[in-house]
Amino acid sequence: MKIYQYSILFSVLSVCLVPTEGRADPLSAHVMEQIIIKGRQTDLLGQASSASEGVVGNAEISDRPLLRTGEVLEFIPGMVVTQHSGSGKANQYFLRGFNLDHGTDFSTFIDGMPVNMRSHGHGQGYTDLSFIMPELISQIDYQKGAYHADSGDFSAAGSARFSLQNRTTNEISIGLGQDNYQRLLAKGSAKQGQGDLLLAGEMQQYDGPWTDINENVEKLNLLARYSQPLASGQLSVTLMAYDNSWQAADQIPGRVVSSGELDRLGSLDTTVGGESRRYSLSTNWYSDAWQLSAYIIESDMDLWSNFTYFLEDPINGDQFEQVDKRWIYGGQLSHHWHQRLGQFEVEHNLGVQLRYDDISEVGLYNTRARQRLNTVRSDEVQQGSVGLFSQSDIQLSADWTAHLGLRYDYVDVSVDSALTTANSGGASDAIWSLKAGLSYQISANWHAYINAGQGFHSNDARGVTTAADPLTLEPVDPVDLLVRSEGAELGLRFFDYTAFNASVALWYLQMDSELLYVGDAGNNEPSRASRRFGVELAAYYWLGNNWSLDAELAVTRSRFTEPEADEGNYIDGSLPFVASMGLIYKADSAWQTSLRLRHFGKRTLDSFNEQRSASTTVLNAGYQYNWQQWTFGLELLNLLDSNDNDIDYFYASRLPGEPAEGVEDRHSHPIEPRTVRAKVTYRF
Repeated sequence: MKIYQYSILFSVLSVCLVPTEGRADPLSAHVMEQIIIKGRQTDLLGQASSASEGVVGNAEISDRPLLRTGEVLEFIPGMVVTQHSGSGKANQYFLRGFNLDHGTDFSTFIDGMPVNMRSHGHGQGYTDLSFIMPELISQIDYQKGAYHADSGDFSAAGSARFSLQNRTTNEISIGLGQDNYQRLLAKGSAKQGQGDLLLAGEMQQYDGPWTDINENVEKLNLLARYSQPLASGQLSVTLMAYDNSWQAADQIPGRVVSSGELDRLGSLDTTVGGESRRYSLSTNWYSDAWQLSAYIIESDMDLWSNFTYFLEDPINGDQFEQVDKRWIYGGQLSHHWHQRLGQFEVEHNLGVQLRYDDISEVGLYNTRARQRLNTVRSDEVQQGSVGLFSQSDIQLSADWTAHLGLRYDYVDVSVDSALTTANSGGASDAIWSLKAGLSYQISANWHAYINAGQGFHSNDARGVTTAADPLTLEPVDPVDLLVRSEGAELGLRFFDYTAFNASVALWYLQMDSELLYVGDAGNNEPSRASRRFGVELAAYYWLGNNWSLDAELAVTRSRFTEPEADEGNYIDGSLPFVASMGLIYKADSAWQTSLRLRHFGKRTLDSFNEQRSASTTVLNAGYQYNWQQWTFGLELLNLLDSNDNDIDYFYASRLPGEPAEGVEDRHSHPIEPRTVRAKVTYRF
């Protein structure tokens, strides 16, 4: 790490890392109570509107070993988080049979700020969570399915909302591990005037286990947050900064590994990688009746990839650079109130969401060793949206509650193409979404749910205005700006308040156009209509006061419903089976330990299901010992040293000496081998 980064980190943290005495919450009784969830909130009887939503608290997050920050989304039952490239790139996400690529059809927010990127240089809905420090997460509220009116674009499969802490423990943590893993975290909060100032910083270096490259990850995260009571509510202002650079080990073809030409941890192009930056300023104010948030985000990314090697250009190779540079402005205002309509108690939430993306450059360039050879496409994009939503929960009787939501979204885009005027232009579209549900309290321990909802995702603005192929200039048909999805769910939740709770959901989802990840292009493209259905089970069991066991299963069937010539009806990359299990020992004594098993089944790699990946299983373990103000931790990631793959694709690539049309092959990115990491934390 650079010396100036250390200086910035410690000079900032020295302002607030001073021990403070505990104090009562100064908010009046009129302010909405803010409940801090330490572990998973499992008793949602009478609170949830579906069986497939929940809350995860910071204590559970701290209990689980994480190889990458993005794996915090695996707290959502059935979610799988992998990687097919370098550590600085957004993760690959799977949920409800979707290969979500880097976030398509699953929306993510942090304190009201959207994380998904529209019309992004690498993929629609691009979701990079590397700017989040897991230790500062207060809780994660997740919902699967499009049954809540406050969720709009990219929410067909579900959504997750991260909340950050207003106050935190004062501590410094140092992590060391194999492959030159180094992480320094310092965080703390102190009383400042009428409120609290929280400062935190993270620096990380990592070379990775790869045989031909060092990842050379250099990540810096900074956060400053001030919160205080204001006008019978609570105000917070947050500044976040993230900077990262890395070299990448992309997926490689199986033929060079099986022949012995390349190690499975090797690389064919050692100059790919990326640089990413994100800076944001946001503010939130909430009371028992109103919630207001606003944000400004600057985001830059340069990403170099090479998935086909010499298929398109046998001289210079197929390396390309994807660029995305943008400012995002937006906010939300919502009003929450109760009223009585006749004999019914009604709870309302009415709101408006605004967002504007000012994208100065979203570009694609052919490169060689990161040097630009020519421009494939370069555009400026302005994309604005307005979302209006209304959600009402109606208490029909002591046992029955109805849920009704209505949403209206309007999106307007303008594209200025630097190369082809035919691809410049504007478009707009609007869509209504209706959501409804019923929940029934069967008994003190049982709750049943039925839900149905409409959702949507937006397509890349460039695809909406494109009239000519940027390479051949041949005419192409534009795609729709907004694409409808419809889903439904039957659910059941059980909680016995002593040792066991479980939820099960049978769900269905269809989409008018699937956004399909294309492995050889490193991007996602609109495809045919699709249909999915499946069943999910989540169960949590406490074996006495010290031991807890959890198990989560998801089975999905995914198919295209729209025929296409010379294509089958299987959805490329869809994931039919996911299982995870965890065992945690946490006593009143000084130590605790945990085991976490994750398994996801064979995935179809082509539309005929003739090519399938192998299944993947990985086991992680963690151990922690507390002594006075010190905590000593040990993490064993991939404990059994599995040589399974994080991701597999099937497409054509070409190496020197191979036919001009290339060779169709399976391309894979392996799970990182067993690695050991130690962490020491000092609290003061």
